[in-house]
Amino acid sequence: MQILYLESVDSTQKYLKELIKENKISLPYAVVANSQTDGIGSRGNSWSGVKNNLFLSFAIPLKDLPKDLKLESASIYFSYILKETLEEFGSSVWLKWPNDFYINDKKVGGMITNLIKESLVCGVGINIAYARSDFARLDVVLDRDELVENYFRNIEKKSLWKQVFSKYKIEFCKNENFYTHDKDLVISLRDASLESDGSIVINGERIYSLR
Repeated sequence: MQILYLESVDSTQKYLKELIKENKISLPYAVVANSQTDGIGSRGNSWSGVKNNLFLSFAIPLKDLPKDLKLESASIYFSYILKETLEEFGSSVWLKWPNDFYINDKKVGGMITNLIKESLVCGVGINIAYARSDFARLDVVLDRDELVENYFRNIEKKSLWKQVFSKYKIEFCKNENFYTHDKDLVISLRDASLESDGSIVINGERIYSLR
């Protein structure tokens, strides 16, 4: 994974997408910034942040993804691998369906995925240094660059989706007191059942992560 480090950028994801569209880079490729002024969050919200938090986007060719990974499962897959990487540093972070990182009952970050020119682009933001009052900061002190390097090393192992899913399924019960959004509705996860492709079923309706 080639990594480009920037001091500041409007959005690592926007920046990376432009590089891909203009054929200026070869994949896999990642962009990391010390600060971000106009980041992209879930459901079209912004994810801007304070300097020294994690602002990361990376792109992987679809042909290089694990053979059993469906695109609708990609958000959970790459989020869970990052969760495990954070645990290697001693964090108690957990993954709220489908791609939000939490410490106890407060969000510390999230991930979104997009398709661009036969590649999967993942954007990640995590409060590793500072957080607004309505969010949490990561519960361990770590070196951002070491985290990024360890994360990509874990991705390069190309764990199968079924291996990642089997571990995530055990922890899915942590979602029961939380909510998700679907079609502008706020939906309780208390009675949700997790399916093998990472989707959930609530009241007979299957919901996929579209982030």
